[in-house]
Amino acid sequence: MAASRRPLAPDEPNRRAEIVRAASRLFAEKGYSATTIRDIAKAVDMQSGSPFYHFKTKHDMLLAVVLEGMATITRATRAAAARGGTPREVFDAMLLAHLEQLLAEDGRHFAATLLHEGHHLEPAALKELIAHKDTYEAMWQKALRDLKRAGNIGDDSRVTRLFLMGALNWTVQWYRPNGGRTVKQIARQISDLLLRANA
Repeated sequence: MAASRRPLAPDEPNRRAEIVRAASRLFAEKGYSATTIRDIAKAVDMQSGSPFYHFKTKHDMLLAVVLEGMATITRATRAAAARGGTPREVFDAMLLAHLEQLLAEDGRHFAATLLHEGHHLEPAALKELIAHKDTYEAMWQKALRDLKRAGNIGDDSRVTRLFLMGALNWTVQWYRPNGGRTVKQIARQISDLLLRANA
């Protein structure tokens, strides 16, 4: 049976964020099933039972990884949209913000965990993640509607949004920091491709 969360010991600093980052990396590299609490504890130089001061179960760590990753990318993209500008300028700023978060080291681990390990989430946790995902994608649906009203895109449907999200999120599979293109260049190329294809 999983250990229940205990009060923090006086000499145990709150290292929750560090545990989440380590879990994210290990889930992405080894898979959720193959990663043990001992692996996570070792990665952050803790005793094997210490993570239970912060999380009740490994599943709680998985949920924290995907929710905190989702929250981080949502904040960055929302802030980019809030700077305003033309519909194209807002869209391009959102694209760049999304990719900058996703292709950073922590972001790549989050994305890989979400894409490949999210099926391990229990139904209630999955429902919570989907609610956050729907809120995030609603921002993109609005951006596409604004582009269509401005004449920058011909189709602002759900299919276009899903195509865009798939293209953006799949970059974690092939992007390399020294691969010859910057994140900004990739964002511009995706924007040009989508808008020209829908012209």
